This record gives sequence, structure tokens and C-alpha cells, in this order.
Amino acid sequence: MAMTAPRAASAADNPYQRGPDPTLASVAASRGPFATTQATVPPGNGFNGGYVYYPTDTSLGTWGAVAIVPGYSALFANEEAWMGPWLASFGFVVLGIETNSRNDGADARATQLLAALDYLTQSSPVRNRVDPNRLSVMGHSAGGAGTLMAALRRPSLKTAVGLAPGAPGNSLNMSTTKVPTMLISGQNDGTVTPSYVQGIYNTLPASVEHAWAELAGNDHLSFTRPNPTEMRILIPWLKIFLDNDTRYTQFLCPLADSTGVSRYNSTCPLVPPGLPTSPPTTPPTTTPPPTGPPTSPPPTTTPPPAGGACTATYRTVGSWSGGFQGEVTVTAGSAAINGWTVRLDLSGGQSISQVWNGTLSTSGSTATVRNVSYNGSLAAAGSTTFGFLGSGAPPAPTPTCTSP
Repeated sequence: MAMTAPRAASAADNPYQRGPDPTLASVAASRGPFATTQATVPPGNGFNGGYVYYPTDTSLGTWGAVAIVPGYSALFANEEAWMGPWLASFGFVVLGIETNSRNDGADARATQLLAALDYLTQSSPVRNRVDPNRLSVMGHSAGGAGTLMAALRRPSLKTAVGLAPGAPGNSLNMSTTKVPTMLISGQNDGTVTPSYVQGIYNTLPASVEHAWAELAGNDHLSFTRPNPTEMRILIPWLKIFLDNDTRYTQFLCPLADSTGVSRYNSTCPLVPPGLPTSPPTTPPTTTPPPTGPPTSPPPTTTPPPAGGACTATYRTVGSWSGGFQGEVTVTAGSAAINGWTVRLDLSGGQSISQVWNGTLSTSGSTATVRNVSYNGSLAAAGSTTFGFLGSGAPPAPTPTCTSP
């Protein structure tokens, strides 16, 4: 059944909002609502040319843009060109670049990605179609590592997407990034293994929105050919962070369609920087949504108790009359865990009506949340989060975590 979320803001409130209200079917389609065209980019300007894809519509103002770089020894024309018209039809300008040398490492690919964005916004024939303040980067393998390095160098980017990013030995540490980051990897990737991607994901700071989708059965080259599972996750992510379009959070918080996804972690509710935090999906009909603007005090945090196989930290993300949104971060101890259970005491009369990234059960005033299939296995010191909507006043619980 198609899902349609209420608009968090009208198109007039969000000048970057593009296209009709999305549904599960529309984000999974191989073409979006916009007609597109493309042009060849000549070598020079710091990279070896490439291809630009963009919507033909000029009535809606400028568009957010993404620059894409291929992996080691690869050509964009051979491996990622399929993404160009697909993404452009959903309302983005896409610049796929060829590297100066097919043997360029991740650092050089990062440099060329940023040069490509500068060319796109300053001297390209489509510069008047691009919003210079809404730019992003994406890449595969060594290009994915370059993407993450580009985000570290240019914190003004709106988002970075690493597809099977890097290779063991790059020691990618994203602890200082300020750019919302998505990692998409393959369950059967023997080059950039799930444990390697987990290591990168664990370094992403809690203060920056991030997500990781592992695609079931995919290998390292799955991203070099048309991949509908990848795109139905990628398109909402870009819509949220390039267009500030929170109509798309319903597809990622929680993951609306987990078909073909073996693991999914995210910092829901995935709010673009600068926007107020609000519930990610429609509250149940038994709990009407707030009629006025939320009153969101500074997030309250309850520290976890020390020791044990895992710990849990609660914070109140936001509140409104009669309800609140909470988030719990689960962190493994000094050893890896396979499964976790968090218990929260809601003795103040609160109740939980909706949970994402976890499975809820209740007994009296105790709410119990267990991991779902994709976020139960955590490396030592690794973490994941789950969120929920509740009724009543925000609680101040001290959650407990056990494993399994």
C-alpha cells in the first residue's frame, strides 16, 4: 500500500521542495517526475571531464547537485552512468566525472570531486540551474573513500554518500565530519567487507545525521549496474538533505521497505541541519498530532549505568502538548554483542505509541525494546539508535541494556 506523509511544511515554506507528494511506488520507480537531458563535459578544470545530467524544467528555480566519482581503475561512463538520468529525473543536477588517472587514489578523487563542484557552480553551461549552497558528493569504492575525504575537507556540503567506500588500509575516520553521511554497502562484498564499513560507521559523530544500509546478497560490483534497492534508499536521503524535503523521512525512519536490505542503521528522525526536529512519521490515530508548533526544550539526556555487555542512553529529542519524541542510543561494551534488549521505566504515566529501529513490548510501566534483524550485531564499542513517539510528559528514565 502506498504511503503518503503529511507535509511538514508547504512548498511555500520550503522553496527547495520539488515534485508531488512521494509514495513507496514513486521512490522505487526507475524514473521520477521530471524530464531530463544530458551533456558531455570536456577535460580540464581539475578533472578529466565527464557527463552532466539535469532536469529540463526551468520554472522551479535552481536544483541541488551531486558529483559522482567512480572507483579505482574504473570509468564513470562504464559503471555509474546509469545513475545520471535516474537521479536527474527526481530533481537533481548530476555531474559524473572521469578521473585524471584511472589509478588515482582516494585523496586525488576527493580533490577532483571538489573541483568538479566548483566547475559546476562557477563556469559550467548549467551553472544557472544549480544552487551553489546545496551540493553533495558520492562515489564507489576508492571513489567512496574520496567522497568521505571530500566531506571532511568541505563541511559546507549538504551530504556525502559512500558506496562500498574505500578498502582496508585507508583508516577512514569520520569523527570530525560535519556533513550528513550515508553508507551503502553489500552483504557479500569481499573487498569492502561489512566489518570494514561497520568500522567507518562507528566513527561518525552522534551530532551528525548518518545512516548505513547493507544490501542483501550484493557484492562489490553491485553498485556498478542498475540497482533499484540502492536507489529507493538513496533518493529519499538526497531529497531530505539536498532539498530539506521532510516528506521523504517516512521512507527511512523507519525503513519503509526492507526488501533486499540485510542491515539498516540510522540516526532517525534524520532532520536536515537548521530545521526543527519533529516526529518522523504520522502519530497513530489514537494520538492526534500537535495542533500548534512544538515546544522543544534543549534535549535532555540520561547517562547510562557503567559496565555490562551494553549500555543505553536516553534523550528527549522534542516535545509538544500531550506528547514527545525520544531516542535511545545502544552501545556495546568492550566485546561485540549479537542482540540487545533495552528496558525503560515509564512510571510517570507516559506511554509509547510508535517505535522505529526496534521492537516494542510493554508490561505495566515497563517498556521493553529489542533489536530488529539489521541492528542487533554491534562491534565492540559500536552503537545504534532507536526512536519512539510517546504520549504524556517527557520522561527522565535510566534505561538498562542487556545482551542478548
